[in-house]
Amino acid sequence: MRPDDFNLFQSLLKQRSGLVITSDKAYLLESRLMPVARKWQLRGLEDLATACRGRRDERLLRDITEAMTTSETSFFRGLKPFEMLRATVLPALRQARSGKRELRIWSAACSSGQEPYSLAMMLREAEPQWRDWRIEILGTDISSDILARARSGTYTQFEVQRGLPITLLIKYFDKAGDKWVLKPEIRSMVAFRDQNLLANLAPLGHFDLILCRHVLVYFDQPTRALVLDKLAKLLPDDGVLLLGDVETASGLTDKLRPIDGLRGAFQPTRGAAHPRQTPPATHPAAAVR
Repeated sequence: MRPDDFNLFQSLLKQRSGLVITSDKAYLLESRLMPVARKWQLRGLEDLATACRGRRDERLLRDITEAMTTSETSFFRGLKPFEMLRATVLPALRQARSGKRELRIWSAACSSGQEPYSLAMMLREAEPQWRDWRIEILGTDISSDILARARSGTYTQFEVQRGLPITLLIKYFDKAGDKWVLKPEIRSMVAFRDQNLLANLAPLGHFDLILCRHVLVYFDQPTRALVLDKLAKLLPDDGVLLLGDVETASGLTDKLRPIDGLRGAFQPTRGAAHPRQTPPATHPAAAVR
C-alpha cells in the first residue's frame, strides 16, 4: 500500500470512529478493505483511496469505517466479568433500585449482539429476583450491518460454542438449518441502535450499568479520555461502568474512580454525579415476569 493511501485511510478512520491504525497494522487495512473495493467494483486499495479523495461518497466512507470497526465478540466473553455482575454488581443495583424497580443497561460497541444477549439470558435465569421489574437493555454499534445481524439473533454453530453453556443453548435457542436462533423471549429484552461513541451520547439518557469492554484499547489516549468523560456523564452516583480486562479509566479522567475489589469496574467520582434521568422511550422495555 502506498504511504499516502495508508495515511488517508488512517486519518479517515481516526476522524470517523476514533480507531487508531498504526503502520504495523497495514496488513489489517489490506485484508479488511479489499472486500470493500470489490463491492464498489474497484481494482484495489489504490483505486479505493482515489475514490475517497474524489467523490467522498458517504456510503463508501461508511463501508470503509464499518469494515474496520467490526470487532471480536462471544457469549459471556471472559466469564469472570459476568460472574462479577451476577454475584456483586447486579444485586447491589437491585437493592438500590428496589423502590422504582427499574434498570437500564447499555452494551456499547456490542458488535453482533452476544454481550447484551448474554446479559438478557443471565437476568432471565435469575427471574424470581427480577420479577415485575422494568429492565431495558440497549446494544449499540457503529456498524449498521452488524446490528442487523444482532437484531436477527441468529448465530452459527461456531459462535454458540464460544462461551455459551449448553444448558442455555438448549433453553433459549431454536435450531434453524445449520444456524441457531434466539427465542423471542430473549430477543425482545434487547433493543439495538446505531451509535458512534464519538458522537453526542446525551440522547441515550442515563444508565445504571454500562459495559464498554474491549473498545478503548483501539483508541489513542486523548480519545479514550474523551469517551470515558462522556460515559461518566451517563451514570448516576452509584452507577457502574465495566471496561475490558486490559482497559482502565485511571490516569485518563478524574470523572471516574475504580471500585475496590471489582476489576475493571468504575463509578463516578464523588461530587461529579449527575441526576438520573430516563429518556423518552424508543421501544417498550422488557419486564421480567
